[in-house]
Amino acid sequence: MSQVTADIESEARAPIRMGMVGGGEGAFIGEVHRLAARLDGKIELVCGAFSRDAENTKRTGAGLGLDASRCYSDFEAMMQAEAALPADQRMQFVSIVTPNHVHFPVAKVALEAGFHVLSDKPATLNLKEAKALQKIVEKTGLNYGLTHTYLGYPLVSVAKHIVNTGGIGQVRKVFVEYIQGWLATEVENKQADWRTDPSKSGGSGCMGDIGTHAHNLAEFVTGKRMTHVAADLSIFVDSRRLDDDGSALFRMEDGVKGTLSASQICVGQENSLSIRVYGEMGGLIWNQEEPNTLLRTYADRPTEIIRSAQGYLPVSAQEGFRTPPGHPEGYLEAFANVYLDFANSLKSDTPVTTGIEGGVRGMAFVEALLKSSSKNSKWVEIKS
Repeated sequence: MSQVTADIESEARAPIRMGMVGGGEGAFIGEVHRLAARLDGKIELVCGAFSRDAENTKRTGAGLGLDASRCYSDFEAMMQAEAALPADQRMQFVSIVTPNHVHFPVAKVALEAGFHVLSDKPATLNLKEAKALQKIVEKTGLNYGLTHTYLGYPLVSVAKHIVNTGGIGQVRKVFVEYIQGWLATEVENKQADWRTDPSKSGGSGCMGDIGTHAHNLAEFVTGKRMTHVAADLSIFVDSRRLDDDGSALFRMEDGVKGTLSASQICVGQENSLSIRVYGEMGGLIWNQEEPNTLLRTYADRPTEIIRSAQGYLPVSAQEGFRTPPGHPEGYLEAFANVYLDFANSLKSDTPVTTGIEGGVRGMAFVEALLKSSSKNSKWVEIKS
């Protein structure tokens, strides 16, 4: 084997080098991203601009064992400095884990500097930015992905497989909801502050934050695009400027009808994302708080309980499990599957599960909800 060939093979086996923007000391989601990224040993964090506070960035980087010279004061400086490093040292993609209003500027600078991007959702602050970002992604030809975590649960892929192979017949009806209770009263902390601030969160609070997950899940499992919504968004906490609750009727391709609810004011609810899909011959039921069980209903026989990591599951689902049956896997493992999906897309040039098209659709969904609700729940087309 020649030295050139050996070097190429060594690079192919080496972890993909990741940079991070956001996720500094005191930020919950940054450490979740870092845990997920390193779970399978295929990604290595090499640099970051973790906070607008330079001292926070230094402390975060030191705690992570990073070279101080690669802990940057801002994301523009990070992109410039990393691009100047030798190709076998610089980061290969950037993970964006900031509030929504920073997603677009970071992604834009990263892509234009030649770096792939994996961003927390939603893609941008609004639909205009999402469409502008789509043009940049298409122009650069670089990979762009969104961390829609719940698609990382293997049984969600099993549900999609059953639908795709005609297991429940033509889809007719979909119920999807994402219910929380943590904002039932006035809350003052870092997480609540930016999510309820229109300048940082965008035009929607609850629907932009968790309703987009429900929308993404419904489209993924059914394989149908949502086309129209009739929405009713509400603010229950008087001092709040963005919706903390909402419901919508929706229409999908091929005559599929459904309802979507998202709320952050349901006292006692933790993180209840669930979906029910019904076709001509049966149905599927999955709940994120019990992610290792998928129920399959029939018209002429008892309900079937499908469990995680079992040998009867499709090969595509098996690849998403890391432990034997009866050893529950959850949120971190699902998040890790999203990172693994993105790493594989860089290694093999395959599409990510949710790319820029999904990001644009998510923002178009939010825009349609806001427009419908402002018009007394009038039906509005989702224009992406």
